[in-house]
Amino acid sequence: MTPGSNIPLSTARVAVDVAAPVRLDVSGLLLTADGKVRSDDDFIFYNQPSGPGVTYRSGGGTAPDAIVVDTAAVPPGIEKIVVTASPDAAGQTFQGIEPTATIKADDGSVLATFTPPQLGTETALVIVEIYLRNGAWKARAVGQGYANGLAGIATDFGVSVEEPAAPAPAPAPVQPAQPVQAMPAPTTPPVDPRVAPPAPAAAPPAAPAAGAGKINLDKGRVSLQKNQTVSLVKGGQPLLSQVKMGLGWEPAFRGKDIDLDASVIAFGPQRNHVDSCYFGKLSIVNGAIKHSGDNLTGEGGGDDEVIVVDLGRLPQDVTGLVFTVNSFSGQKFTEVAKAYCRLIDAATGEELVRFDLTSAEAQTGVMMAKLIRQFSGEWDMTAMGDFVKSRTVRGMVKPAAQAL
Repeated sequence: MTPGSNIPLSTARVAVDVAAPVRLDVSGLLLTADGKVRSDDDFIFYNQPSGPGVTYRSGGGTAPDAIVVDTAAVPPGIEKIVVTASPDAAGQTFQGIEPTATIKADDGSVLATFTPPQLGTETALVIVEIYLRNGAWKARAVGQGYANGLAGIATDFGVSVEEPAAPAPAPAPVQPAQPVQAMPAPTTPPVDPRVAPPAPAAAPPAAPAAGAGKINLDKGRVSLQKNQTVSLVKGGQPLLSQVKMGLGWEPAFRGKDIDLDASVIAFGPQRNHVDSCYFGKLSIVNGAIKHSGDNLTGEGGGDDEVIVVDLGRLPQDVTGLVFTVNSFSGQKFTEVAKAYCRLIDAATGEELVRFDLTSAEAQTGVMMAKLIRQFSGEWDMTAMGDFVKSRTVRGMVKPAAQAL
């Protein structure tokens, strides 16, 4: 589906799964003809999982969360159910992590999918809506973003949100897609600790920054900018199976040799640390991830260290990989030139993706890129370039988990 498109629903009961590379808070709101909830009871989310005809279903971290709508059980007067999502991590935007909504019939068959395009500073979205038109229920792709989180959506549709104990500082000059309408004081505020108080109304969300958004491999080799994401699929071709992540560097200003160490950290669906592959542990997860061995100087052309990842053999409890480089000898990345990482199709030797580190900080560790398994089975690669004060991969585990 594309923004604004709609389809008739061929079944009375549908589930809207919402998946993204990060954990999401998914919710549903039952709206009357005036576009408002009747009361806070019409806000369906993890802490209030059921309402008339609408249910929140948790994926438990291994499957997408969903809003299930039984149109036959929706009470009279409710003309629309909107499905919303916001990143679980406080302050995280949708830039580069566009969610996908999949509308499924009761038998599990897919009726439609929708991925909102070109997201940037939005921290919450109305993704799709199930609505009543001329006596028939339909689904529409929306993709409307809000820059002030789930609170902006909740307030806009008439859900009351607790006020803070003290006034919140003024946010950056980013505004919700629609002005927040004043609502009467509630008698019972909804209990949702993740819904922050609404920010003051401002202008529509800014356009995505350079490098935002997700692309694919259909047009061949991709050069990523920081925070840009590429889906590791080509149209009409099987999913990639085995890939190589090559990492390379050179001394800056013809200086002395630089001893850097490339590693990959494997995580589970709850950002739990599964294992780390590095020069001291060259094979993990039953050989599905293997390290080429330590390069002590960075000397010579081409990749200095290579990590081979057999995506097809990775167990299901490995859903995220973060590739890192550390300076075990303590030299800072300001002494390094031409640091890069590149992804290679191990079957063909073809370079698929490249990310050149164009800036440096006086730190001893950097997170170069991450691979995230999607619920569809494919993998997305995101360029990171985030520096960390750590000389070993052990010190990279916590910041890498936070970056997923």
